[in-house]
Amino acid sequence: MPKEIKGFMFSRLVVLISIVLIPIITFLIYNFVGFELWFSNDPDLEFLIINLLCPLVFSISWLFFIILFANRFAETIDSTDRVVGVIPLRLKLFYGINAVYILLIFVFPLITPVVSVLTFASFGWQLTTIRKERWEEDTKVSLLTKIVMILASILPVFCGIVIIPEYIKLSIFLLWDIWIPLLDPIYIISYCLCTALAIGSLFILFANSGISEYEQIFVDTTKTKKMIQIKILELVLFVFFLFLAFYEFTVIDLFYNAGFIIVLIVSIVNYFSGKQKTSKFRGHVMGYILAAIFMGSNLIFISDTAFSDFMKVSSLIISGILFILVFLYTFIHLEEPELKYNH
Repeated sequence: MPKEIKGFMFSRLVVLISIVLIPIITFLIYNFVGFELWFSNDPDLEFLIINLLCPLVFSISWLFFIILFANRFAETIDSTDRVVGVIPLRLKLFYGINAVYILLIFVFPLITPVVSVLTFASFGWQLTTIRKERWEEDTKVSLLTKIVMILASILPVFCGIVIIPEYIKLSIFLLWDIWIPLLDPIYIISYCLCTALAIGSLFILFANSGISEYEQIFVDTTKTKKMIQIKILELVLFVFFLFLAFYEFTVIDLFYNAGFIIVLIVSIVNYFSGKQKTSKFRGHVMGYILAAIFMGSNLIFISDTAFSDFMKVSSLIISGILFILVFLYTFIHLEEPELKYNH
C-alpha cells in the first residue's frame, strides 16, 4: 500500500519534487560549470546556446519523460519491495543516498542527450498522430510522421553535439568539485546511518518475535507505537554516531563493529524465520548482506592507504548501482493494465 506523509502519498511527492528540481538543477549546472562553445568565441552566442538553449531543451526533455511516466515511477517506488523484494524498507534510505550520487554524477550527464532526442522525436510522433483513435499491431507509421520526428530531433541533436566535447569538463567538475570533497562526509554519513538502522533492526527483530516487519508481509499492525519509538531511537543513534565520527572519537569504531555483527545476526535470523513462515520468501535478506559487505569493507581495510580509499569509493558506488538496478528492474517489469491507444 502506498505510504503517506500527512495525507500525501510519498511516491507521488517524490515525483512532484523531481519535476520541480530537475529544471533548476539543470540550469544551475549549465550556468556554473563553465561550458564553452567549441566552434565559436562569441560570448553572446555562447550565452544563448550554453546558458539558455541547452538547459531549456534538456529540462523539457526530462520533464516530459517524468510526466509521461509519472504514474509508473510512483508505482515503481511503491512496488519495489513487492515486485523484487531485495532492498529492506529501512535500508532504502541508505542505498538511495548512494544511488542519487551515482545518478547525478555518472548517469544523468551521459544519457541526457539521448533522452532529449527520444523526447523530441516523441513530440513529433504525438503531433502527427493525435487524431489517430486506434492502433493495430500492423499499423504503419506514415512518412509524414517520420519526417516530423526527424525534424523535431534536430534541436536536441544540435544541443548534444554542442555539449558532448564539454562532457569531460562536466565529469571533472562533478567528480573533483563535488564528489571528492564530499566523499569522506558521504561515507561517514552512510556508515553512521547504516549502523543506526542495524541497531534499530535488532529491536524490531525482538518486537516482532524473531522477524522484522519490513522483511515479510506478516506484520502486526498493533505494534505501530513501538515501531515509532524504534524509529526515534534510530534517529537519535544516527545523530549520536555522526557526532562521534565527525569529532573523531575512537569509540565510534566499537559501534561500527557492533553494527556489522548485528547486521550479520539479523540477516541469518530473518532468513530462517522467513523460510519458516512462507515458502515464497524472496531473499529480502540480500539487503542486509549488501549492507554487511559495505560495513565489512571498512572494518577490514582500516589503514589510511590508497587501497583503503579505493574500497570506500567502490562500496559506495556498488551499493548505489545495485539500488539503481533494482529500481530499473521494478520499473521495467511493473505490472499495469493493458495500454489503450485512445487520445
